Amino acid sequence: MQKLAIVSGGTRGIGKAIVEIFAQNGFDVVVSARKEADLLDLKVFIEKKYAVKCFIKQADLSIKTQVFAFTDFILSLNQEIGVLVNNAGAFIPGNVHEEADGILEQLIETNLYSAYYLTRGLTPKMIEQKSGHIFNICSVASLKAYPNGGSYSISKFALLGFSKVLREEMKAFGVKVTSIMPGAVYTDSWAGAGIPKERFMTVTDVAQTIWSAFSLSKNAVIEDIVMRPQEGDI
Repeated sequence: MQKLAIVSGGTRGIGKAIVEIFAQNGFDVVVSARKEADLLDLKVFIEKKYAVKCFIKQADLSIKTQVFAFTDFILSLNQEIGVLVNNAGAFIPGNVHEEADGILEQLIETNLYSAYYLTRGLTPKMIEQKSGHIFNICSVASLKAYPNGGSYSISKFALLGFSKVLREEMKAFGVKVTSIMPGAVYTDSWAGAGIPKERFMTVTDVAQTIWSAFSLSKNAVIEDIVMRPQEGDI
C-alpha cells in the first residue's frame, strides 16, 4: 500500500505542483480545495498521468468543521502518512489601519487555523507511525513586514511561529517539520501585474525544493527554507 501525500489547497499553483511531484514519485495523493470541479479535473489528470490514486475532498479549510471532515476522510483511507503540506491560504492586500473589519479573522482562519486543526488531527497517526514530514507553506512575509502586507503578514508570522513550536514538539517522535518561506512565485494572481514572467520563481521551483528536503535521510531535517527570485523580492 502506497504512502499518502496530503496537500491542502492543491488544485492550482504551488499546491498542484507539489501534488504532481509526489504523485510522480509513487505517492497516493490526498487533496482538498474549495471547488469540486477543480478537484475532479485534478483527479482525472493525476490518475491518468501517474500510476497512483488521487483522493479528493471538497472543503473550505477556513471553517473548522470542514477541516475536521477532511481529517476524518484522510484517516478513513487507513494508509501511512508520508507527508502533509499545509498549503491552503489566501492573500488580501491592505494596511492594518485601513483594511476592512473582519480581514484579520478571515486570514487567520484560512492561513493559520486551517494548518493548526489539520495538523492536530493527523499528528497522532504520525506519532504512532514514528515517521512523516510536515511542511508549512509560510512566506517571506513571515520574516519581514512590508507596506500593504497588513493582516496577511500577521497571519504568516503566526504560521511560522506555529511551525517552529511544532518542530520542537515533534522531534522526539521521528516526525519532521519544515517551514518554507517563498518569495514571489508566478501564478495566476500575478498574470496581469505587468511584471515579466522571468522575474519570478516557478511553482516547480517550490515543489522541487520540498521534494529535496523530504528526500533526506531520517537523521536530517531542514527546519527553515527561504526562497527568493534571483534578482530579489518583487
